[in-house]
Amino acid sequence: MASEKIKAQKQQIVADLAEKLKTASSCVIVTYAGITVENDTKMRAELREAGVEYSVIKNTMTKRAVEEVGYAQLGEVLEGMTAVAISQNDAVAPAKILKKYADTVETFDIKAGFVDGEILDKAGVMALAEIPSKETLIAKILGCVRSPLYNLAYVLQAVIDKQGEGAPAAEAAPAEEAAAE
Repeated sequence: MASEKIKAQKQQIVADLAEKLKTASSCVIVTYAGITVENDTKMRAELREAGVEYSVIKNTMTKRAVEEVGYAQLGEVLEGMTAVAISQNDAVAPAKILKKYADTVETFDIKAGFVDGEILDKAGVMALAEIPSKETLIAKILGCVRSPLYNLAYVLQAVIDKQGEGAPAAEAAPAEEAAAE
């Protein structure tokens, strides 16, 4: 009886994880060995703040969940002490935050992941982590759009100023002609 209850609990964990993976924009799988409690606490706080769910789930259950959603290749990296970081909204956040800790903690290592349905190996996740944040990209795009507009405004202002300098002389000429008549 107890084993049936435990089996049902495990099946529910797998089903919940599979559902999260189906709707996720990205996921990163890491080896979390060797990270200090202090760093782990900081990392978890950063992940939570970014809207990323980070959890340690048994490899067998994680493997069943990734197979269920069509990411069976990720099952190959599920060995040792692994954790899963899942983001529903920001595809770059888990990779960016976890890379920071992988760079500073020698035994904490990024294994693999996926973004928008595409499976990434370690190098792919590391490249994803190098992408600037959404806010930075928006600022760069706005800067690219704004720069030509400012240049156009400066040119138009220079033309207006130049016409303004020539306008009094043009107005004076008809006045002189009227006085000569």
